[in-house]
Amino acid sequence: MLQSIPLEHLIWLAGALLAAGFATGMLAGLFGVGGGAIVVPVLYEMFGTLGVPEAERMHLAVGSSLAIIVPTALRSFLAHRARTRVDSQVLRRWAPSVLAGVISGTLLAAVSPDIVLQGAFVVFAALMSSKMLFAGSRWVLGETLPGRAAMAAYGFGIGAASPLIGISGGGIATVVLTLYRVPIHDAIATSVGLGALIAVPGTIGYMLSGIPHLASLPPLSIGYVSLPALILVGGIATLVAPLGARLAHAFTRRQLEIGFGLFLLITGLRFLVALMMR
Repeated sequence: MLQSIPLEHLIWLAGALLAAGFATGMLAGLFGVGGGAIVVPVLYEMFGTLGVPEAERMHLAVGSSLAIIVPTALRSFLAHRARTRVDSQVLRRWAPSVLAGVISGTLLAAVSPDIVLQGAFVVFAALMSSKMLFAGSRWVLGETLPGRAAMAAYGFGIGAASPLIGISGGGIATVVLTLYRVPIHDAIATSVGLGALIAVPGTIGYMLSGIPHLASLPPLSIGYVSLPALILVGGIATLVAPLGARLAHAFTRRQLEIGFGLFLLITGLRFLVALMMR
């Protein structure tokens, strides 16, 4: 597969992956997301260039994105914890339900066609960007976080959606927390702590579910996880994440909301166009 691609094209692909890694690290630090919303589209296009069959491309992009999120989320979480109050109580309350959701979402993703994964990504981007761009602090469900049952339901939903979309769940968690008037800087710092908790079991699930399809996947793939993508994108992202965390504190709450909303809107539109052209 790689042998049939010109050297200059391979160099271009490597450059695109390194640029995606830089953007991923910045996004992880700035917005408390694992960067999956930018990594998934980049990997999707790259795997298409490498000749990965359409039926496997989105699964490989999502699985590789989750693997990349593991070190990036850990590094970003440590950087945020040093600068902002991380609500450890929220993380503990969410952990069991999030884990259950990840397992359910990973099983669903393993048997879903790629159009389901792309559609889930579009819905996620539309809802999150609408809240951030147009509602700001006007969309409020309560003055304080809800009780244990509601938090468990939120946690399960965040966990289940993440393996379908290839994200760390930080973006969804950030929006949930801001709906209950948690300051966005604190919400980002707390949400990024969910990253590794979601990404580790999700990555393992994609590795296992991709094993039967190895013949149609690129070299150096472990199931639906591409090791070259993990090393190039994940390595750069892990180094850059603390820079993004420092930069986040230079912006106001509304500036962060608008930036996050635009980022989600652009990536969501990209996949919506792809779905409409099928």
